[in-house]
Amino acid sequence: MNATLLRRHPSALLLAAQLASLMLYPLTDENENGRVLFGAIGVMVVSLSVWVVDRSPSRTWIALLLAVPAVVLTVAALIADSHTLLVYSAMLKSTLYFYAASSLIAYMMHDHRVTRDEYFAAGATFTLLAWGFAYAFFVCQSWYPDSFTGLRAPTEPRRWMELLFLSFTTLSGVGIGDVLPLGMPARALVMLEQFAGVGYITVVVSRLIGLGMLRVARSKLRH
Repeated sequence: MNATLLRRHPSALLLAAQLASLMLYPLTDENENGRVLFGAIGVMVVSLSVWVVDRSPSRTWIALLLAVPAVVLTVAALIADSHTLLVYSAMLKSTLYFYAASSLIAYMMHDHRVTRDEYFAAGATFTLLAWGFAYAFFVCQSWYPDSFTGLRAPTEPRRWMELLFLSFTTLSGVGIGDVLPLGMPARALVMLEQFAGVGYITVVVSRLIGLGMLRVARSKLRH
């Protein structure tokens, strides 16, 4: 992607960064280098989330109000090796990603014309929702121990990659089931994500597909 393409399609950069981070997250294990990498990925995605909000009809200052303390808390948590600060940072990131996702949805729904950037925005919105719920799962697990279990070490807390995996499978409706919610707050969050996933596919994605097909049909009629 060249600079002009990235300026025209910021959602594409956010989507690419989110997907690339999936390849890096397995390296963020329980060691110092892993924690630094995890924090760096979080800061990068937070920054890109603010950028896509700035290009949408939503208020950028709200995104900044969430992003700045989230970054500060992430850095502080890494320096102090504080799980508590990491939890508060996760709360802010989750809220920011949900806000960024709603901003992109508003951007995609604001007219009856579908563009290439809106297709990128559709993918970026899905990843924002997935990350937002994964951070919500992380906070839930911190506040309510034994909220989740899994096939690997079922009595231990779930790692970040497992929570993100649960979020993706829930949002997409796949529901593989090797990570399961046990506590009532955890199950409530999973049900909310299931509802969000169905609603997103039904309302937003189906609308973009319909508008795209309509544009192709009109183009054929003109020719």
